[in-house]
Amino acid sequence: MGIAEGRATAGARDRADESLSESLGRLRADLGRVRLPLELADAPDRERQAAAMAAQLTDYVLPRLANIDAPLLAVVGGSTGAGKSTLVNSLIGRTVSRAGVIRPTTRSPLLVHNPADAAWFTDDRILPGLVRTTVESVGAQSLQLVPEPTLPQGLALLDAPDIDSVVADNRALAGQLLESADLWLFVTSAARYADAVPWSYLTRAAERGAAVAVVCDRVPPEAMREVPADLARLMSAQGLADAPLFPVPETTLDASGLLPADIVTPIRDFLAGLAGNNQRRRQVIAQTLRGAIGAIVRGSTRVADALDEQNRAANQLNADATGAFTRGAEAVSAQSADGTLLRGEVLARWHEYVGTGQITRFIDDTVGRLRDRIGRALRGEPGRGEQAAEAASSGLEQLIVAAAEDATEQAATAWRQSVAGRPLLAEDPQLGHTSADFAARVGVEVRDWQGEVLELVREQGHGRRRTARIAAAGVNGVGAALMLVIFAHTAGLTGAEVGVAGGSAVVAQRLLESIFGDDAVRRLAATAKESLDARVQGLMASELVRFTDALRRLGIDPELAGALRHAAAGADAASAGNAQSQMQAMNAAGAPRDDTPRDDTARDDTARDDTARDDEAGQQ
Repeated sequence: MGIAEGRATAGARDRADESLSESLGRLRADLGRVRLPLELADAPDRERQAAAMAAQLTDYVLPRLANIDAPLLAVVGGSTGAGKSTLVNSLIGRTVSRAGVIRPTTRSPLLVHNPADAAWFTDDRILPGLVRTTVESVGAQSLQLVPEPTLPQGLALLDAPDIDSVVADNRALAGQLLESADLWLFVTSAARYADAVPWSYLTRAAERGAAVAVVCDRVPPEAMREVPADLARLMSAQGLADAPLFPVPETTLDASGLLPADIVTPIRDFLAGLAGNNQRRRQVIAQTLRGAIGAIVRGSTRVADALDEQNRAANQLNADATGAFTRGAEAVSAQSADGTLLRGEVLARWHEYVGTGQITRFIDDTVGRLRDRIGRALRGEPGRGEQAAEAASSGLEQLIVAAAEDATEQAATAWRQSVAGRPLLAEDPQLGHTSADFAARVGVEVRDWQGEVLELVREQGHGRRRTARIAAAGVNGVGAALMLVIFAHTAGLTGAEVGVAGGSAVVAQRLLESIFGDDAVRRLAATAKESLDARVQGLMASELVRFTDALRRLGIDPELAGALRHAAAGADAASAGNAQSQMQAMNAAGAPRDDTPRDDTARDDTARDDTARDDEAGQQ
């Protein structure tokens, strides 16, 4: 390949890397915003997944893309007592990592590197959340750096905490470190290679296409064929058929606690082969990167689905509460116009106001004689009109409070029956009751409305004749009459109440018409009723807001699911373009043959065993 062609290929690769980094940066930002506060079935798992993917992008994927030629990082992980530290020490040829310590331990993880590669690890290129140190320290938030000249340049080994540690911080850090590896060097033992915990990690590695090599430690000499063969079978079943497998026989350690050199030579040669060949190292790094990005893209889609579930649940809770208070306002609107309020105290005070208990006989009186009667009554008892208005207001207040209490109970019941809503009610039990000051606020609102009704009467009463008529009947009395007209429909009454209440409403209607005229009375009643309905809606909204505020405080972003899917799709497309660019670059340079060491004996035995089982199944 010529110089110009090489430069063009490198330029295209750099542009592809930059595009991918930008796309993944956007995806990381969206993942970092994920909150799944409603306690739905998979919410905790998906929220942890989002945090883990954001951390992997920060700790590994983005730094590795920015430094594709940095040394290959092989993380040595495995279960408690598997021999990870002994293996690291034996690969180095001296004790750099304490083995056999009392467990559990919270010592810092240890990273061994060639001194020439120190600059790659002393900054926060990878694992930026871990403080660098050159001495062993207690605590999981530091990373001990150990320069070692015998380790090939281009390779670093990281001794991770136990994946099954009883210390939660150790387990979390082990997972974080494995997610930051270019190569998983997974250590298990002949006694524990089939345990569930190691396989949960290996399965995850297979699912995301990570580069993996497995070391089976402490294999009894007599089981050096059987155990590796069985482990190879398990690996093949989990999609790790191509992963190198290194069986390590049980043996006596030397005086320094190291394995014999000939036993670890295949592993050392495998790692040295990766470190010494830039093209092969790039292949391993690219494999793990592609796998990690693919897993993050797929995981982001699942997280977006969980966000959709949160949105749907929150919307349903909002609809349940909104519906309850909307129905409450509608109930007040209907019952303040269907005659429900024309009972008891309201009628008694109105009868006193007009000066007779035989209300229906006024229907046949002339309006002039009606005004005269009312005027004479007012001159004797000037407060009766105000009492009638107050009685009407009191009944209205009770109606509104009862409707709000019913709406609150409906909303709380709906939330209580919802998996998502129950914890919100438990967190704020007062949601199941109206606000402590609600009745007082209703009183203020109704009195303000009553004042508005009186003001409407005054405004409509301009002119000497109307002013005189209002004066004769009294402003409060006219206002009370207008309220009765608003409450006038008798659909909510039965029996004798219909005649009495209906007659009272007709008297009020006649009185108003004698003062203002038919059209004006209709306009006054409509205006006052619209104002009342608006005030009731405002009161109901003031109680509804307690429920909607509880949802708002959750911080659910209705747009995040779409943004996350868009970012994931962008990252997926950019990753495909990057992979194509990398492939073109490798083809131009000439990709090397893969000479990765494998335990071929174990795999041949596995193949024979599988064939035998197939033959046996066929005979049956």
